[in-house]
Amino acid sequence: MAKREKKNNISNIIKSLVVIVVVAIAAIFFPELFAEEEETPSQSDLIPVELVKTIDGDTIRIKYEGKEQNVRYLLIDTPETNHPQLGKQPFGQKAKERNTELMNSGKLEIEFDIGERVDKYGRLLAYIYIDGVSVQEKLLEEGLARVGYVYPPNTRHLDAFEKAQEKAKTAGIGIWTLEDYVTERGFDSKTYPEGK
Repeated sequence: MAKREKKNNISNIIKSLVVIVVVAIAAIFFPELFAEEEETPSQSDLIPVELVKTIDGDTIRIKYEGKEQNVRYLLIDTPETNHPQLGKQPFGQKAKERNTELMNSGKLEIEFDIGERVDKYGRLLAYIYIDGVSVQEKLLEEGLARVGYVYPPNTRHLDAFEKAQEKAKTAGIGIWTLEDYVTERGFDSKTYPEGK
């Protein structure tokens, strides 16, 4: 009887170790299974702000904590409207116009991620919402932005943004209508003269 009990105890210990090893391997190779899902921000994460002006497709000026500050949208990049070296890029003006339209259509709120809140130019880095809907995601879905400037740990909504970008890319709309225009480093405006 004691031998059987000892054998069962050893068997239970081995089973427990196997489970621990399997969970550890899963955590190493599939960390997303153990990550906390935070696709939709909670209302407590959103900070109401006042719009001062729309600068371009991915930058606005707001009143935040009593002063005016520029905000650069996290994780997206839109073509330029008036860059010193790049000038006007195809779809830059459309992105700015759509961003302006969105900014004037409801309640503006921002959300910070867990990393840096300010870039090297002194701009706030944030996710932007109008009436609780992600402006970044809208611009990506409409083919007016690409996923870009991905600097961990500011990646909270990266998966959702990549899915939105893929929709536009598959549909072949906006910036995705110009072959080889979108690159890993931005937009190749040398390939296409401004005019779209």
